[in-house]
Amino acid sequence: MEQTDRVWGFLTPIGKQLYEYWPGLAAGFSLLVAMLAVSHAVLNKRDARAAAAWTGLIFLLPLIGAALYLLLGVNRIQRRARQLTPDVTGTSVDLVPVIQPRPRPGHLHTLAELSGRLTGLPLLNGNAVTTLEAPDALADMMAAIDAAEDSIYLATYIFGNDAAGRPLVDALAAAARRGVQVRVLIDGMGALYTFPSIVRRLRRRGVLVERFLYSLAPWRMPYMNLRNHRKVMIVDRQVGFTGGMNLRGGYVSEPASIRDLHARVEGPAVEHLLRSFAADWYFTCREHLNADYAGSLECGPVLARGISAGPDADLGKRRLTLLAAIGSAQHEIRIVTPYFVPDQTLLTALQLACMRGVRVELILPGRNNMRLVHWASLHMLPWLVSDGCELYFSAEPFDHTKVMTVDGNWSLLGSGNWDARSLRLNFEFDLECYDEALAETLNRQMDIRRANARRVSLEDMQSQGYLRRLRNGFAYVLEPYL
Repeated sequence: MEQTDRVWGFLTPIGKQLYEYWPGLAAGFSLLVAMLAVSHAVLNKRDARAAAAWTGLIFLLPLIGAALYLLLGVNRIQRRARQLTPDVTGTSVDLVPVIQPRPRPGHLHTLAELSGRLTGLPLLNGNAVTTLEAPDALADMMAAIDAAEDSIYLATYIFGNDAAGRPLVDALAAAARRGVQVRVLIDGMGALYTFPSIVRRLRRRGVLVERFLYSLAPWRMPYMNLRNHRKVMIVDRQVGFTGGMNLRGGYVSEPASIRDLHARVEGPAVEHLLRSFAADWYFTCREHLNADYAGSLECGPVLARGISAGPDADLGKRRLTLLAAIGSAQHEIRIVTPYFVPDQTLLTALQLACMRGVRVELILPGRNNMRLVHWASLHMLPWLVSDGCELYFSAEPFDHTKVMTVDGNWSLLGSGNWDARSLRLNFEFDLECYDEALAETLNRQMDIRRANARRVSLEDMQSQGYLRRLRNGFAYVLEPYL
């Protein structure tokens, strides 16, 4: 009591008033901050569910919710994207999206034209696309690095300091010593997946490497929720590699703990991989790279186009492409993905496809490395299965493959998942292809996965206990943040 009296005596009259009314002032300040944050979310979030989710969090956690929104919810990348010049962003006014030649199935013409309008890039003929399981892809990439004479451009989300990453470092360092222009871009968060980071090893070996949106200081991490998830490598501006595969030891361990699919690309479509990498590299360190394709114009029969998508100027491209592909399907849609939590529009499009007689097949991992995402999937999957979707849970090892085919002709393979993070927050690169033989090859690889998978019925989904269904429901509520 005496100590309180002494503190009170030292306060000025204004200080005494502030001390007396500080709870009300703090409440008023908290309300003001919340209103400002909510106003920003309502005005800038295109997804009403995301705006509603952030609004609830802001009011549920006074000040903390607003701080989280400021740190994770504000898209600052669009503002920085305006600094990029048109010739490196992957969208050029000089590229007229005329579909020449058109894909053979007539009902896919509209899909091809829409993709052209979305990307500003033409559909290119003369490509060869070879699909590779992860160990074969790593070996093929190593051979391409060893044979490189001019340049190696490599972008990845995770570059492990392990049995897969270290041999690649040796190969990249050897290429740099013989005068090859080597540029490596690793996502700032993905670089932290192994400790110590591979970045130090690359730099010690003389390889020029940069980290995308990287900072360890909390006050300097306004982009921490926006990740570069692209997996692209281009050698000598002639041969490209892309898909869903990170550079991790789990692919080459015995037994393998991860399974994945990657693709080797040869032909004019490699320029789209080049443009994507050049844009990301310039964004990171302001160095212009030569993004002109230097290979043959006739490498194979595949019509192909790269789709770069992200929370910058490319926001929404991938989601609209998926919607267009689902809407174009007449016979069959097949999807393999590790993370499946589509928004309501995509979910409804798949349900409508089932209802109009299109066979929809979905293959997901039986055990997921991201449990929250898996639980969210379990909540919404019964809606798809009840409308006729064929659902399979694949056996271990964990399958990280990301592939979609439509009507045995159109294929999409790349880095993108079917969740909010890939559709709204990540920078992704996918390759859309029109070719019956390629789609048949991918379908055979899906058949192999399905042969070792378990068919899941609606009864199986509904037999889960109350507590598990409640857990799944709460996980799905967090879908805008996944």
